[in-house]
Amino acid sequence: MSDIKRDLESVIASKFGKGKVIVLIGPRQVGKTTLFKTILSRLASENSVQYWNCDEGEIRSRLSADSASRFKPLVGNSKFIVIDEAQRVKDIGLVLKILHDNFPDVQFAVTGSSSLDLSNTINEPLTGRKFEYNLFPFSTNELVSHSSLLEEIKQLENRLIYGFYPDVVNNPGEEKEILSNIVSSYLYKDVFEFQDVRKPAIIEKLVQALALQVGSEVSFNELGNLLGIDSLTVQRYVDLLEKAYVIFHLHSYSRNVRNELKKSIKIYFYDNGVRNAVISNFSPCELRSDAGSLWENFLISERVKNNAFHNRKAKYYFWRTTQKQEIDFIEELDGKFSAYEFKYNPKKNNVKCPLTFSNAYPEISFSVITKENYTDFVTEAL
Repeated sequence: MSDIKRDLESVIASKFGKGKVIVLIGPRQVGKTTLFKTILSRLASENSVQYWNCDEGEIRSRLSADSASRFKPLVGNSKFIVIDEAQRVKDIGLVLKILHDNFPDVQFAVTGSSSLDLSNTINEPLTGRKFEYNLFPFSTNELVSHSSLLEEIKQLENRLIYGFYPDVVNNPGEEKEILSNIVSSYLYKDVFEFQDVRKPAIIEKLVQALALQVGSEVSFNELGNLLGIDSLTVQRYVDLLEKAYVIFHLHSYSRNVRNELKKSIKIYFYDNGVRNAVISNFSPCELRSDAGSLWENFLISERVKNNAFHNRKAKYYFWRTTQKQEIDFIEELDGKFSAYEFKYNPKKNNVKCPLTFSNAYPEISFSVITKENYTDFVTEAL
């Protein structure tokens, strides 16, 4: 399945030659460089392309220059230059501005595996000079396009357990080893290297704790007590993990209805396989007590990926009251709100919207997503 087409491919390909830097940000090992190589294999001859890997000290050293004249020998006669892991370069925003402004005939394409030192440092220097996209692990949408809907339905439990990282999908039978390697070698790499993380082991324990709380509200105070650190440090570490594309959060939805939770958050992982690798649990769903959490994480992460890949600017929430009435997921898209409840093994077919919610928000549609109807929820763009 190594020739799986990414949903972003045609969008990004159309931006080549438009006079702007193309920036592709997302977790390590999700195929950012591969995507650029695929596009350039059609657009350019091999000798007109350079790849600069900023994980290499020599490349970082050469990119520390501050004038176009010092970059000229490096650029040479290339027409396309891919700069990998650009967040490793100091003042990368200024470097890219110099390259873009002084070599207008060269198409620069940039990858970054963390927004820790990339998005923040390129936004101002590259204002009006860039196209920016996010790439994540494969989506159900992409795999259905590659094979078939029926094939992906057959693979559902595999996806719930092992997720969608390209190496995982392309190497059946080796999932555990690959995921363990991703977690040990790549998951925290940017967090540890770029930020003042004095106790890396605490970050790993925090991620394990968050993995065990998927689908539940997260308390920074409780996590701090568990880990022996203060709640502000927990909050900072969670923010770093979000910027490194390990996790993302949902805020509670509230419009001042009495008893609604107003400041709570839930944490989810971009990939089920990574979540399971963090807690070293690859047991089948029927042997797990957390199958419902896996189902919820799978559906929400698929929705987030699918919307991102199709440039839909959605916002996401959950809803809960102090009486523990709840809605798993609320999506706001183009001014319209939709509410969803996720049931992996519904005990009854007549799951209803909480009355408090439907009375307060009669304009918001409500749906229950189960294994019988989930494909529409994760492949709606097809």
